[in-house]
Amino acid sequence: MQVNNDVRTGRHCVFNLHIHLIFVTKYRRDVFSGRVLIDLEEIFKNVCLDFEAELVEFNGEHDHIHLLVNYPPKIAISNLVNSLKGVSSRLIRKKNYPEIKNKLWGNMLWSPSYFAGSCGGAPLSIIKQYIEQQQRPH
Repeated sequence: MQVNNDVRTGRHCVFNLHIHLIFVTKYRRDVFSGRVLIDLEEIFKNVCLDFEAELVEFNGEHDHIHLLVNYPPKIAISNLVNSLKGVSSRLIRKKNYPEIKNKLWGNMLWSPSYFAGSCGGAPLSIIKQYIEQQQRPH
């Protein structure tokens, strides 16, 4: 795949897809410190690379994180989320951070739910207007 500004090309498509993801810790516990977030960002970057995606932006607070990911259309968001959460949970738990170990137990770092919102491009009202203005043949 080639990257040209914000538009990427695949073998049969041209695309610019971004998704805003939010993951919340299990029981919404305050477990993230600055050093945990630094490790999480690196883990998420590597997982995205495996999917030919790009982690555009990352940040978080004590109990949740936000990701902005540029991804190819062949990727199912649910598969990407499953890998992001699964790999990060496994690798972060291996590091035995006391802030996580003391507040969470078992093998769960993340709540099973997540937020995914499409973003980027023109607002829906502009796209709808553009489609309405097409010259339909009679």
